[in-house]
Amino acid sequence: MFKEAVLKDQVVVITGGGTGLGKEIAKICAEHGARIAICSRKPEHLEAGRAAIEAAGGEVLTGLVDVREPARIRTFTGEIMERFGRIDVLVNNAAGNFIYPAEKLPLRGWKSVIDIVLNGAFYCSQIMGDRMIRQQQGQILNIVATYAWTGGPGTIHSASAKAGVLAMTRTLAVEWARYGIRVNAIAPGPFDTPGASSRLWPTEEMQQAVAGEIPLKRFASTEEVARAALYLLSPYADYITGECLTIDGGGWLGKGIGHAVDHLDKFVELREASKKARLK
Repeated sequence: MFKEAVLKDQVVVITGGGTGLGKEIAKICAEHGARIAICSRKPEHLEAGRAAIEAAGGEVLTGLVDVREPARIRTFTGEIMERFGRIDVLVNNAAGNFIYPAEKLPLRGWKSVIDIVLNGAFYCSQIMGDRMIRQQQGQILNIVATYAWTGGPGTIHSASAKAGVLAMTRTLAVEWARYGIRVNAIAPGPFDTPGASSRLWPTEEMQQAVAGEIPLKRFASTEEVARAALYLLSPYADYITGECLTIDGGGWLGKGIGHAVDHLDKFVELREASKKARLK
């Protein structure tokens, strides 16, 4: 679909870029010519990310960064500027999530997720966005989730944070368009990684139940989601801003009737029988 070097010489910064979806986005951007900077709170994640990006032929800078700490983000931004001289793309991917009933959610759990997902995305956007404003050019891509607008039982902390990021996406898209900065989001459905599995569907039975609610009856691969991210970051999407692209196999559609999709034929039978009864 894309020219081989569609992101040639673009400097792409990815928070949480050492594992899971962040690593996959870093790899596909590197494969298409970008120079990569990733950050994580864990050194072992940085090493895994570095290895994957270099294997994809990319140049990479790593930084030990907690996105809840603006001072550390500023330092890392300086390191990126010293190494690459510019920042073209920021992917706000760092996240924290787990399933927990709202009435029992510890306040520290609420604060941790809000701080990482919402506050972290804002801190990175403001600090690195300042460089883009000076350049009069740049892009921000935020990773959200469909439960930001549908809601999701057990995700009050993450859904609230992601909803805030979605609002931030649209607000910055309008506010920063004058600087030549595009701001978009993607909302992936379930994709199976070790981190997601352990927190969101720890048993095979739970995994099958989640997949069963998706019209396409399967999870996404991280590569499928990364390809969608690459499209929004590419010149093919130059006139798209303030948009949220959903990649979930149709999972968020039809939620109003729960499992009705599995019984559609029965609904039709009952409806037709009701019509016949009224006509008699």
